[in-house]
Amino acid sequence: MEQHVDVQHEDENPPAEPTEPSRRMSRRQALTLISMASVNFSSMICYSILGPFFPAEAVKKGASQTVIGLIFGCYAVCNLIGSLVLGRYIVQIGAKFMLIAGLFVSSGCTIMFGLLDRVPSGPAFIALCFIVRSIDAVGFAGAMTSSFAMTAKIFPDNVATVLGSLEIFTGLGLILGPPVGGWFYQSFGYEVPFMLLGCLLLVMVPFNIYVLPSIEADPSKDSFFHLLGHVKVVLICYAIFTLSAGLGFLDATLSLFAINKFNLSPGYVGLIMLGLSLPYCLASPLMGYITDKYASSRMVFMVTGAVITASGFCLLGPAPFLNISGPLWLLVVMLGLIGFSLGMTAIPTFPEIITYAYDQGFEEGLSTLGMVSGLFGAFWSLGMFYGPTVGGLITQHLSFEWTATVQGGLAFLAAFFLCVYSLCHTPRQQRNREDRQTDENTPLLNE
Repeated sequence: MEQHVDVQHEDENPPAEPTEPSRRMSRRQALTLISMASVNFSSMICYSILGPFFPAEAVKKGASQTVIGLIFGCYAVCNLIGSLVLGRYIVQIGAKFMLIAGLFVSSGCTIMFGLLDRVPSGPAFIALCFIVRSIDAVGFAGAMTSSFAMTAKIFPDNVATVLGSLEIFTGLGLILGPPVGGWFYQSFGYEVPFMLLGCLLLVMVPFNIYVLPSIEADPSKDSFFHLLGHVKVVLICYAIFTLSAGLGFLDATLSLFAINKFNLSPGYVGLIMLGLSLPYCLASPLMGYITDKYASSRMVFMVTGAVITASGFCLLGPAPFLNISGPLWLLVVMLGLIGFSLGMTAIPTFPEIITYAYDQGFEEGLSTLGMVSGLFGAFWSLGMFYGPTVGGLITQHLSFEWTATVQGGLAFLAAFFLCVYSLCHTPRQQRNREDRQTDENTPLLNE
């Protein structure tokens, strides 16, 4: 529509020079960016504080290692279900209300989780852990689903760039959560970390009520099944699954492997984990900018990133069939390589599914963006459940080296399938896109 207006004005006023679109962000976009950055950071720091001290506290309350694993795992399952349901009904609920309600629920659950040490040991403590953690996961799913959808709606031409920039704050939350939570726990006890971070999340509620714009939209007749009926969407979702499964596997097993093999202290293991997080945080904005500027390169980045991820996991152990030693420097380098390649693969997936959905005739609006956001969150949560559970099981019966190799194999399959699909379908998609652009321009040329 903008092209039609510009041509008509040029015909009526020949001397006028064509105006270039402003590259400066509007006030609405700037406030939305600040809001999403605060949501990502505060949500992730609250999500990641459990690791350093909750398992030990749960053992004191009578929970077994299996039950502790299920408490962590139920979060991913409820997040998966919440992402699908809330993504489907984001228009009916309202994107702004969903995000604010999700933040409010997560803040309340975080504070309540800090009070569980007062609950009697045994079944009562375990049951409340499951209940609070599950409700927290649904709130988190609502906040993240609406965050992704609103970002894509307000920044339609720079989705990957903005999401890549926001991943810096996601990574900072994940990096700072464990040390901040551990320090507050050692200094003030179990309750204080949850109280402080829960209150931080609660402060985000009135801030986002004031800052976030309201987005009105009509519900769509499309469904997740319609979206998953396309092979390309399924393959990209599988790639998303392999990424989160790899991260979940490393969260559950890397620390024990590093401690047992290299005799490292938990503090040094935390520093090693930075080798995974920092490259991802630094690579994400760059990958977002490139894949926005050169949209046709998204599949290339996804395939290349998946191949590098597969190679990194195979050399992380390293794989037993390679018959090479695994010094500490190789572990650190491979973690950095995996972190960088995760940015290459993960950042282009969301805008690529959006673009493909629009190409296939899905309505351009909040309803489709909500479905894509929910689908992304669901497969990410599925991988986060699969990685620690299945990865931990394989590690227990085989070894860390073989399990890392299996994760590398999953990533390689994603690269292979995406590469084959891209080679077979790219020419046809380009032809269809050119035909559609020709059809759109034909009435203007006739005028």
